[in-house]
Amino acid sequence: MARETAVYTHGHHESVLRSHRWRTAENSAAYLLPELGAGQELLDVGCGPGTITADLAALVAPGTVTAVDASADVLAAARATVADAGLENVRFAVADVHGLDFPDDSFDVVHAHQVLQHVGDPVQALREMRRVCRPGGVVAVRDADYGGFSWYPQPPGLDEWLDLYRRVARANGGEPDAGRRLLSWAREAGFADIAPSASTWFYASAGERAWWSGLWADRTLAPAYADRVEATGEGTREQLARIARAWRAWGESPDACFVCAHVELRCLV
Repeated sequence: MARETAVYTHGHHESVLRSHRWRTAENSAAYLLPELGAGQELLDVGCGPGTITADLAALVAPGTVTAVDASADVLAAARATVADAGLENVRFAVADVHGLDFPDDSFDVVHAHQVLQHVGDPVQALREMRRVCRPGGVVAVRDADYGGFSWYPQPPGLDEWLDLYRRVARANGGEPDAGRRLLSWAREAGFADIAPSASTWFYASAGERAWWSGLWADRTLAPAYADRVEATGEGTREQLARIARAWRAWGESPDACFVCAHVELRCLV
């Protein structure tokens, strides 16, 4: 099977993992929780540092969670997260979602959070998730839609940030406006029984503004992202420095708020 590749635009800088570690099953997979029960076998695709994974493992115990990611380094962080939570029902593997190394009908639930926006062939990824899910099971995916983000105040630097990020992500083979495309991708992958929904992350308190603006300022200057910006020819280091300053200034405004739009699907197999 040919495997499509795409560059993970964010990289794995501390500021990226800082954002990922904030995620829980409650704030990032609430749409899936009614489908979960004790004893299920669950595959968590693109598990990142494992905070959502740990929550899911607690919910399906004594069932097992198999957590996979394309990065061995990130899996090490996920192992530490799960160990700190005292969980023993999680196993880990490096995997490519375009060609999962599991037999057909292996899992009751297949979950992927913020994955399809970063892969080279999201339809093939969904076909693989469907293949390894048992009849009667559910494939659950949730992705942001950068084109649906909104914020206030609206300094030009944040418009510049969004425009640049979307161009770089697409140059790297991803689709930053994945949320709006999930339903069409799932239908193309062969799913017929699909429950779509939408939800948001919202940052408005002083602490949330400081955290969100600070991590994006840091992510903008992180070497992995800055190198990719230059490699794609879409921007410059000077531009990134200007965007980072805009993020920090935005976060200092007592009027600031930010809405992250997401689309999510529960696909019955």
